[in-house]
Order: sequence, then structure tokens, then C-alpha cells
Amino acid sequence: MSLLLLAIVVLAAFSVEAVVGFGSTVIAVTFGAQILPIDALLPAFVPLNLALSLVIVARNARSVDARLLVRRVLPAVGVGLAIGLGAFRLLRVGDTAALELVLAAFVVSLAVIELARLARPAAAATGRPIAPIAAAALLALGGVAHGLFGSGGPMVVYVASRELEGKARFRATLSALWLVLNVTLVVNYASLGLIGRASAGRSLALAPSLLLAIPIGEWLHHRLPEARFRPVVYAVLLVGGLALGARHVLP
Repeated sequence: MSLLLLAIVVLAAFSVEAVVGFGSTVIAVTFGAQILPIDALLPAFVPLNLALSLVIVARNARSVDARLLVRRVLPAVGVGLAIGLGAFRLLRVGDTAALELVLAAFVVSLAVIELARLARPAAAATGRPIAPIAAAALLALGGVAHGLFGSGGPMVVYVASRELEGKARFRATLSALWLVLNVTLVVNYASLGLIGRASAGRSLALAPSLLLAIPIGEWLHHRLPEARFRPVVYAVLLVGGLALGARHVLP
């Protein structure tokens, strides 16, 4: 029964990411951690998430904004990721609770602000690009969070949402980033002895959820109107931020 519940959570998580290009780890960690400890969940989940990113990038390679990714996103996120991975090795999961609450509050605030902006009739689709220094800081913060929690996406998503137009370009570029970051996470988990026969068995058991989520997400992505895509992105951010906070507030 526990495995079935976890498979349903993973199916929902991967379906969301297949639609908008992010969100799977936040959903999986928030609800899956009630079933399986995080240090056992992530080593089983991240390799599957890597496979999902690979499928999306392979199918939509022409939509990846390589210029933005290589010149602006990866350098800043990479610096933060190195810090986050170092902290992951030093801290226990319980030690990061306060940091995760701060991240959750920040994400919720950004999502509410952007949803309110989009509610105005004359709002632009992407809004003004973020100042380079502020964007670099947010991207680095996202890297730190990704190294610590495996879910630093919200900061990166916020910057990308202000820079990338078009749902296909947005999803493909983020998936290319997750592909790079999750390779790093898998290597880090393996070096800590967290990936082995047990995690591989869990990954194999959850693989059907991934195989089912890909066609579901693709079908929904292509039927989601461009005009509705941006509000959906911020709605997922809002739900993800609330879910992150709820993990440490609710009993």
C-alpha cells in the first residue's frame, strides 16, 4: 500500500513537470516524505526525474534557449549548487527545516506578486526582465536550495518566467537545466552511498509512474493555451511554496 501511494504521488509529480517543466521534486518531497524518508526518497526519485528531463529535451531540443542557459543561468546556479551540495554533506535533514521555511515564504510571496500582476488587464506576458545582479542572486539561491533539498527550482523558475517567452521554450530550457543539475545530484548521492541496490529497486518500482506521466503531461502541455500558461506556472509555484512550508508547520 505504501508503494502504491508513493507511485501515485510520483505520477502526479512527473505529470506536472511534463506539463510546465518544473515542480516534480517539490511535490514528491512534500507528499512522498510522508511515506518514505527523504534520504531514501530522493536517491530513488532523482534518477527518474533525470530521465524525464532527458525525454523532454530530446523531443524539444530546438526550443532550448542555449544562449540564456549557458551564459547566465548555469554559471550562477552552478556556484550556488556547489555551496548547497557542501551543506548537504554537513547538515542533517532536520537542520535544514528553518531554511526550507524561509525558502517557502519567499516562493509564496513571489508567486502571489506575479499572479496579482497578471490579473491586471494590461499586464505583459513576462513582465520586465529582472536586473542582472538580482537575477544572478536568485539563480545562485536556487542552486543552493537544489543542492540542499533537490528542489531549488522555484528561484530559477521565477527568473526564467521573466526572461523566456513561449511555453515550449520555457519548458525545454528548464528541462535542460534540470538534466545538468540532476546528473550532479546523482553523482553526489552515489558518492555518499545513497544510491545502490535498494534505491535502484525503488526507482524500478516507480518507473511505471514515469512512463504513464510522460504521455499525460505531453497531452496537457500541447492543449494548454499560451495565454493560460504563465498563470499556471505561478499557480504551481504558489502551491509548491505552500506545500514546502506545510511540511514543517503541520503536524
